[in-house]
Amino acid sequence: MKLSEMRELLAREDIQLTKSLGQNFLHDGNQLRRIIEAAELSTADKVLEIGPGLGPLTELLLKHAGEVLAIEKDARLVEVLRKRFAREISPEDGKTGGPALRLLHEDALEFLKRERRDWREWKLVANLPYSVASPILVELAQGERSPARMVATLQLEVARRLMARAGDEDYGLLTLLVQLDFEARDWFKIPAGCFFPQPDVDSACVVLERRATPLLPPELRGNFHAIVKRAFSQRRKMMMKLLKADWPEATLAQAFKKAGLSPQTRAEAVDVRQFAALTSLLR
Repeated sequence: MKLSEMRELLAREDIQLTKSLGQNFLHDGNQLRRIIEAAELSTADKVLEIGPGLGPLTELLLKHAGEVLAIEKDARLVEVLRKRFAREISPEDGKTGGPALRLLHEDALEFLKRERRDWREWKLVANLPYSVASPILVELAQGERSPARMVATLQLEVARRLMARAGDEDYGLLTLLVQLDFEARDWFKIPAGCFFPQPDVDSACVVLERRATPLLPPELRGNFHAIVKRAFSQRRKMMMKLLKADWPEATLAQAFKKAGLSPQTRAEAVDVRQFAALTSLLR
C-alpha cells in the first residue's frame, strides 16, 4: 500500500488520525518486506497482528501465512479493513478457500489480559502502537503460552531496551521481563519517514524468539518479577540492600554467594540467567 493510496483512502473515508492511539502507519514497501522476512512465515503459521491500521502489513501476512488474527481498536479503521479484506475475512463457520483473516474490534491489551489464550503455535507480527507496545509485549511474553516468535515494530528507545544486555545503558526491568522467556535475535532501524503521519521518533523492528528451555518453572515467575522490580527500584543502589526489604540479610548473603554475585552488585550488572538463579535460591 503506497503513501498516495493511504492518503486517498483516509480522505475518501473522511478519517482524521488520532495521535493518542499511536496511528503512524508504515507505508514503505521495503521495510514491510523486511518485517515479513524476519517473521520466517509459512502457510502453516498462525499470526497475531495488533494494530493493523489500514492493512499494509495485513496484506502481506495473508500472502505468507495460513491464518491471521488482527486486533484493531479504532472502529473507523475496522470498517475500512472489513471492506478492504471482505474476501479474506473468515465466515462464522471458519470455512474459507484461502488464507483466513479474523478481525476483532478490541483494545488489544485488555483482550490479552482477559482472554488467557494459548499462543504457543502463533507468531506475533505487528507494527505496535507506541503507547502500549511495552505492556503488550510483557503480557504476551509471560508464561508457557507465549508465541513462538515475536516480530514487532516499536519506538527505537524501546527496541534498545528489549535488545540490551547486562551492563548496557538501556538494560532494565523491561529487558528482564521479556528476556526471561525470549531471546533477542535481531533488530533493524526504520526511519521516521517510512511512516504516515511521520512520528517524532525513529522506530525499529525487533525479533524475539521463545526460549527452547525455560529459565524458570511457572511457579517461580512471580518471584522473579518481584525480585527484578525491587532490584531496579533504585538502580544505582546495591541490589542486596534493596532486597533486604523482602528477605533476611543472612538468606540473601547465602543466595548471592551461591549465584556468584558480590554483595556490592547493582542490578544493572546482573544478567537474566543470574536473576533466574537468584530466584531459584530465594524460593
